Amino acid sequence: MVSFKKKNVMENSSHLCLTECKHTFESVWAAFQETDRKIKEVAAQQAETDRILRESRIETDRIIKENAEQQAETDRIVREVSKRLGGMAHSHGSFAEEYFFNSFERGEKNFFGEKFDEIEKNLKYKRNGLTDEYDIVMFNHTSVAIIEAKYKAHENDLPATLKKVDTFRILFPDYKNFKIYLGLASMSFYPELEEECIKQGIAIIKQVGDTVVIHDENLKIF
Repeated sequence: MVSFKKKNVMENSSHLCLTECKHTFESVWAAFQETDRKIKEVAAQQAETDRILRESRIETDRIIKENAEQQAETDRIVREVSKRLGGMAHSHGSFAEEYFFNSFERGEKNFFGEKFDEIEKNLKYKRNGLTDEYDIVMFNHTSVAIIEAKYKAHENDLPATLKKVDTFRILFPDYKNFKIYLGLASMSFYPELEEECIKQGIAIIKQVGDTVVIHDENLKIF
């Protein structure tokens, strides 16, 4: 037989246990819900981050593609302009060569202190891997006159003009003992260029009105 006092204690203990269990369950459930909320929040943030990254990659790819297309168009324009400028330069160069060649051919070819009997243009030759081209070349029995024709000559053209002497003697050994004269023909000259031609012993051949004027006072025999 359980005493009333003991029975009361047991009932109080059971009530206390139930209360504590209830509190423990509620706290665990609340913690679980909070954890689940945080997981969902992190997942939502990750999804938003992934969305932003995807959009960023799409925009970056679009910009790269757009830049590539713009660069391709720029390259095309540059090539086209270069082609046109090259064509213009070639056309001007051909005009100058033709102009001076015709002037020499019509004249008596009596200059550089000598009379030349033959004239050739665009004389090109290759020997043992060496290739060179000469705009205008005139010959007689003892001398050769090599004339480089430019639409608008520059001082930078002089080294290549001087080199023509050596390449001509290699490519045309029959003339290696001939006297060689050099001339630079241009539709226009500037003072520094004329001074350098005089210094190097190269004849100045230029257009003055409808006439070709030759300055060969300081001409050098190569």
